[in-house]
Amino acid sequence: MNSPVTIIGAGLGGLTLARVLHVHGIESTVYEAESSPSARTQGGLLDIHDYNGQLALQEADLMDEFHAIILAGHQALRVLAPDGTVTLDKPDDGTGGRPEVPRGDLRQVLLDSLPADTVCWGHKVSGARALGEGRHEVTFADGRTITTNLLVGADGAWSRVRPLLTEAIPEYVGKSVVETYLFEADTRHPATAKAVGGGMMIAPSPGKEIFAHREKGDTLHAYVGLPMPQDWFDAIDFTDAAAAAARIAAEFKGWAPELTALISESDTAPIPRSLHALPTGLRWERVPGVTLLGDAAHLTAPNGEGANLAMLDGAELAKAIAAHPDDIETALAAYERDMFPRSEEVVTFDGEEAHGDTFDDAMAQELMDVFTAPDRTP
Repeated sequence: MNSPVTIIGAGLGGLTLARVLHVHGIESTVYEAESSPSARTQGGLLDIHDYNGQLALQEADLMDEFHAIILAGHQALRVLAPDGTVTLDKPDDGTGGRPEVPRGDLRQVLLDSLPADTVCWGHKVSGARALGEGRHEVTFADGRTITTNLLVGADGAWSRVRPLLTEAIPEYVGKSVVETYLFEADTRHPATAKAVGGGMMIAPSPGKEIFAHREKGDTLHAYVGLPMPQDWFDAIDFTDAAAAAARIAAEFKGWAPELTALISESDTAPIPRSLHALPTGLRWERVPGVTLLGDAAHLTAPNGEGANLAMLDGAELAKAIAAHPDDIETALAAYERDMFPRSEEVVTFDGEEAHGDTFDDAMAQELMDVFTAPDRTP
């Protein structure tokens, strides 16, 4: 290519794209709204799957670095009934294909693998427009602009690049999660630590559930799912941590105290996360010089696959560009041809039917099956 690939967004997908391009000797520039790599925490654990996320890391030649950040034992899975009864207890025997890593550590591995000047921090995109003949102009919040012959939107759910391709926007799925943390759990919250175990714990019930991970440093990180309209959450004053926790915990009245402690005894203020999704099966007509990857292209409610798919998108797009460096339209068409069905075929445990009051034993079993199924191939 005669000019660098322009990537908007320094998440896992955008950085994987940049890294695999670098492996193939192709320059890229990544523009990121955050002011620095440490501007905010990068979330909890990710299970990186051997049928998509790990394939991307292989293309990025980063498997050794990946293995160095895996948290041994964290593929263990427990499923509990609301009364605390254990219905599934699957230890991590070291043979699973979904090892857990801290998201921030994985992002740092990708950042460290790139030339120092690849990522331009503090560049928040305000819009983008077509200039013709596959060229685009990107405008930043401070008024600066750039032009590019190949623009990739890796900028997540509220992508500023997506409008160049489609009018689709994410819609609320009818459910939100509330995020909490318990620190020094083994000593300060022993019953809850025992309930969660050494990896992931899921406590499903009709219309709501509690998920929790054991993270590094004796920390339990929980996501509490409730199928309420957005205005229900908006009515809660989350600046009053104690009152907000009590309001959320009240929806789990009668549940085992070791489970509700993940809410009521949180060491941090509960953080609401509304869940949005793009239309299922979203596609667009080929537009010269621009494409999308990850959540910018196929946002869904959390299903355990988002980060993995974003990374695989990035790797596959880089491979397509490397295969057709002098014919970008052929590269983008080949990438999108495979990306569209790949994103539609993802197995989920949080389908639309789980956003209402129809969660039943069969769905709970389906949820468990997602985590206990034999390793899959793409």
